[in-house]
This record gives sequence, C-alpha cells and structure tokens, in this order.
Amino acid sequence: MRKLVIGAIIGVVIGVVLGSTVIAPRIKLPGDREEAKSEGYHLKVRKNKTSTKNIASPIAEKQKIHWRMATPYSRNLPQLGELGSRLEKTVFQLSGGHLHLKLHEPGTLVSNDQILDAVRSNTIEAAFGALTFWTKKNIAFQLYSSVPFGPPLHEYLSWLYGGGGHKILEKLYQREGLHGMVCGGITTEGSGWFRKPVENLKTFQTLRMGMSGLGGMVVRKLGAHIVELDENHVFEALDNNIIDAAEASQPAVDISLGLQRVAKHYYFPGWHQPATLLHLIINADSWQNLPKSKQAQVKAACAGNISHGLALSHSLQFNALKELTKQGVHIHTWSPEIILAFQEAWENLQNELTKGSPEFKLVWKSLQAFREEYAIWQEISLGTPLQ
Repeated sequence: MRKLVIGAIIGVVIGVVLGSTVIAPRIKLPGDREEAKSEGYHLKVRKNKTSTKNIASPIAEKQKIHWRMATPYSRNLPQLGELGSRLEKTVFQLSGGHLHLKLHEPGTLVSNDQILDAVRSNTIEAAFGALTFWTKKNIAFQLYSSVPFGPPLHEYLSWLYGGGGHKILEKLYQREGLHGMVCGGITTEGSGWFRKPVENLKTFQTLRMGMSGLGGMVVRKLGAHIVELDENHVFEALDNNIIDAAEASQPAVDISLGLQRVAKHYYFPGWHQPATLLHLIINADSWQNLPKSKQAQVKAACAGNISHGLALSHSLQFNALKELTKQGVHIHTWSPEIILAFQEAWENLQNELTKGSPEFKLVWKSLQAFREEYAIWQEISLGTPLQ
C-alpha cells in the first residue's frame, strides 16, 4: 500500500515540477549583500542596493502584472500551502486579473534558504511563508514568526496592529530592501511526534529531533540534538531513522504529511509555537512601483487570509485528532517537570538574544510591554479576579 501511495505522489510531483521548471527554472542569485549594522536601539533604513537593471519602472494602472512568488510549502499542504494558494487566487480576483502572484512549488525557483535573497535582489518578486525559514539574516525576525510561551494568535495580532509591532517590522524589512506584511496565521501547534513515550527530561535530552526556530534553539539548549527540517522532509527523516522525533505543525497538517505512520506518540501543548505568523514578502522597488489601488488589493487579500487562517486553525483540529487516535496515535501532555525545563531554557535563551542583538531587544521589549497591559484587560474582561 505504501508503495502505491508513494507512486501516486511521485506522479503528481513530477507533473508539477516539470511544469514549473520549464516555465521558471532554478534561478541563480547575485552575491550576498553586506549585512546592515544597527545603531543603538534605533533601526536605520538602508538604501536598497538592487542592481539598476532589475529595478522596474512605475506600472500603469491598467497594465497586467505577473509576479513570481516562492514558498516553502506545497500548495496542497492544508492550511499552510492552502493559504498561499488562496492568496494567489484572491489577489487575481480583486485586481480583475491585472495582478497575478504566481505561486511556485518549493524549490522550483530557488531553494528555501535563498528565497529572501532572491526577493531582495528582485530576481523574483515575492515570497510567502513563516519568517522562521529566513531569520539567519536577523534574529529579530524570529519574534515575528512564533514565540515560545508567547501570545496566542489574537493577542499577537493585537500587538502587531495596535501595539506598535508592525511599525518595527516595517523598518526591519526596509533595512533589507524589502516590503513585508503579515498575510496569514495559524494557532497553536502540536509539540512533536515521538517514536517512544518521553518519560522524563533525561530521556528527552538523548533525542535527535527535527525542529527549527526559537523552539529548536530552546531544545538544543536543553541538550537534545537538533536537525532543522521543513515540513516536507519530516516524514522522510523519521521513516529513515535519521531522527527520533520531530515537530511539524497542527494535527490537520501533520496527518496530511502521514506522520502517524512513522511515530505514534503525539505531544502537547505546543509551547514553542502558540501562534505562527505567515508573511508576504515583496521586493521594495517592485512594491513602490505598484499602483496604490493594487497595493490596497494585496493588503485586502492578506487581511482576508489572516481571518481565514484563524478560522481553519480552530475548526479543523478536532476531527484530525479523532482520526489520528483511530490510527493508533497516543495523545500525551508534557509533565510539569519538562514544561518547567522548557520555560527555564527559553528564559535563558531570550536573555542571551536580548543582550546580543539590539533589534531583538527592541522587538522583545515592545511585545512584553504590550502583553503586560493586555493581561490586565484579559483578566478583567474574562471576569477573573486580579491577583
């Protein structure tokens, strides 16, 4: 049966890849840019050094525009890939067919780790995904992807649009020669898939685990061996015994990846990602040359994507969990001992990153100040007595 499923998948993938690579083969990038330096805690916006041959002229209002959009997610992947595909369709419809953000399958334009450089240099025009994939450029971007023991999605968005988070994000993007915006999101994820039950912290520390982002840095700090993987490679790594455990996404996504076939112990809560923000990233010059009406259409499409992502994140998970248990998956929650170890490791890591990066410190202080005030409102609004 497994060979039959793999054969069917290979047939579909070959068709997609052949079609994509004929139209848009893997692109070579210009040399890396010099990293911008910060002054104190103020973000200086550097000028985009994009080659003049790549800079587009202002676009006429009725001119049809075709942009290439890279993503680390297959368009068939529930929620993550679906939101990218939905963005492409919505922008096309809102613009009356005058703006097409063509979504390309992972790896058909550039490799995932080169996407940000490709957009910055205007080799491609746009990208869609979580900033976890590209935060080696600036660790502060991690706080705009997901935060261990951080805010749930509704609170995250409140800080972003009502607490000053978006203004800082705009400056971070500008320094990279980019224009970016939040364009989707998902709520809390599963904590990970394990071949065997994790009885205690000592057992956890012996594991080889597929995990990325700040959560992966926390787990590494605890002593486990971390292998950074994207969602598309988790099944293969578990199946080939390259890793003992892995974190991927929410139950509805994980079941589509078939992780229940290679690991039977699924742990919660997703302390490392209470929420995940997905971004649309556009070359700064391409965005500036886009007519205001089309900029508004892109922003409207992203706003709709955020709402859609929030709804799907809550509505799809229970049925996915029911199906997983039918297939023999055991649902676990972490012991207080291990949760406490995660929390302490995160506090130590956060202190190190705050001391080492002025930009990270700026974003972290903004987020924490908002959360402290938000907590008071939440306690009052929910009728919980203040302590």
